[in-house]
Amino acid sequence: MKYSYEYEIQYQEVDMDRKLRLFTLENYLLNVGGRVADELGFGIKYLNQQNLTWVLTRMSIEMSYMPTSCEHVVFETWIESNVHMLSTRDYRIYLLRDGKKEQIGHAKSIWAVLDLTKREIVNCFDQAAFDGAVDGEVLDIPRAARPLPMTEPDDIVEHKIQYSDVDYNRHCNSCKYLEIMLNAKRLALSGHRFRLDINYVKEVYLNDTIFTHYIADEHSVQYMQKDINGTTCCSAKVTLTD
Repeated sequence: MKYSYEYEIQYQEVDMDRKLRLFTLENYLLNVGGRVADELGFGIKYLNQQNLTWVLTRMSIEMSYMPTSCEHVVFETWIESNVHMLSTRDYRIYLLRDGKKEQIGHAKSIWAVLDLTKREIVNCFDQAAFDGAVDGEVLDIPRAARPLPMTEPDDIVEHKIQYSDVDYNRHCNSCKYLEIMLNAKRLALSGHRFRLDINYVKEVYLNDTIFTHYIADEHSVQYMQKDINGTTCCSAKVTLTD
């Protein structure tokens, strides 16, 4: 089963190039995934009753066009699989013009269920709430390459996790990792096809300090965020593909 939702891009959601911010696009995708999970009966409202929650572990996005304010975007989504403690949710992204849909991107996300007390991943896909939820279509998008060790970054930018970074799971929100990366170093995306790969490794919390290491050239920026002990929390790469 596939589900579609239409949204109008708001003025406050675009950047200085008048294009949708990349971390806001990610937020739309997360909201759509959560909306479907709630409608199917296994969203946050259901899991919280068991002291569980959904967490994003990986996401890859490919876009040929970034919408601007007042444009209408349709997000189509479905569950590819629920196996090995991980749920794969896919997306197609359309620009809606004159009642016609033009595909401008697609994405693949990998989710897990987190025990909020033990802070460990658990398997609950055998619960009746998940029966019949899998569509099964496999989105043809290349797997993200493993991030390379970053021995000599171009720069390291420090950030202390603040009130506005933390979500209802009491850790740094998924989109905030990316926002912090883009504030450290941003690749100009306007007018380009591009791909984002992001990998969430370790939770960080209010008042934690993280360090964004990055290496950039004219075609890509590679990021690695580490905590004060040097442990990787999140890694990502933005690449122009045109």
